[in-house]
Amino acid sequence: MEQPWFVYILQSEKDGSYYIGSTYDVTWRLWRHNDGWSPSTKGKRPWKVVHVEEYPSKHAAVVREMAIKRMKSRKHIEQLVAGGRPDAAPKH
Repeated sequence: MEQPWFVYILQSEKDGSYYIGSTYDVTWRLWRHNDGWSPSTKGKRPWKVVHVEEYPSKHAAVVREMAIKRMKSRKHIEQLVAGGRPDAAPKH
């Protein structure tokens, strides 16, 4: 059985922007973002985790990550962060 994977949303404490990713370890991934390992997030540090969803596999998490990114909507992301689910998560 595969370990659980997570889709996470980070928010920049510098400018309020969001970053969406997936990982098997959210704490480690946040540390990497805040330590400057990711070129796409380095300039907007520090980051905080504002939303996490758990999935049974890497594949399921990546499918969900891509679905959120395809929305290209700050409103959609803010609904997720507030606890709403404006769309259903994909079936595993």
